[in-house]
Amino acid sequence: MRATIAIPTFNRARWLSETLASLAAHRHSLPEGEVEVLIIDNRSTDGTKEVVAPYLTRPGWRYLVEEKQGLNHARNRAVAEARGEIVVFLDDDVLLHPGWLDALLSPWNGPESASIGAVGGEVIPVFPEGYPSWLEGWANPLGHRADAGPLTPKQMPMGANVAFRKDLFGTHGLFRPELDRNGKNALSGGETEMLKRLHRGGLAVWFVPAAAVDHQFPASRMNLGYVCRHGYDSSRSRVLEYVADEGRSRIAKIGYCLSRLPLHLLRGLFFLLAALFLNAFSQVDPGRQALLRAARSGGYVVQTARVLPRLLLP
Repeated sequence: MRATIAIPTFNRARWLSETLASLAAHRHSLPEGEVEVLIIDNRSTDGTKEVVAPYLTRPGWRYLVEEKQGLNHARNRAVAEARGEIVVFLDDDVLLHPGWLDALLSPWNGPESASIGAVGGEVIPVFPEGYPSWLEGWANPLGHRADAGPLTPKQMPMGANVAFRKDLFGTHGLFRPELDRNGKNALSGGETEMLKRLHRGGLAVWFVPAAAVDHQFPASRMNLGYVCRHGYDSSRSRVLEYVADEGRSRIAKIGYCLSRLPLHLLRGLFFLLAALFLNAFSQVDPGRQALLRAARSGGYVVQTARVLPRLLLP
């Protein structure tokens, strides 16, 4: 089998239904039987099972329940169950552009295929229920390059639309469960840490802009509380990802934490005071933007304070 398309999901039945419809309607050049679809339910309590049920009569579509809570547990379950040579990961809230799968797999059809460990596609944010003006610029397409080709180690695809050679999980290990979403937190970075492992192992990571998906952001993700929590957890994720990098020395990790802690403590306090000041003068939108920046700095402060003692006293 050529490809396994894996969709981890947790309590996103409303958006998962649109993703599955988009995938069912998608046309590609691979023969029937060369592609399978896995929906990995990470202990959802909504109508996920009912949303998936009508698609399970399709050849190669399977529904799995992963009892260990966390996105990377679901990803690792997909790797274990996958029959395809390539494991493609999609978020449960994306819509596929025409030609997506063929474009995503195309680098592995060329002369450099043996050196390619992973391929990412473009992820375009869309806002079907509206977009508040104060979040202008909060989410943008990746835009790593205009043509298909390798990325630098600092350029990273998104886990919403990325494919890996399955055999590499046996030699480079699985996704690290502590580095991504678990329940209601918005941690991220599990796929980034994996991609960095591939880079260190001498493998290329490619980007194919034609392998595009629309990433839907519902109104529930456009409010101040969610966006601040996302910014806070994104900063925590960057610290966790840096410290988890086995290619960095303990001294480098300590230096990273010691530099981030005072910097973001001061930045966080500054933006928190700015938010209070702006709101006091009815500057609501700038006040929200300042509060978001304070939340991002807060994530750095909290997570560096948590990991620094373990680094100093291993």
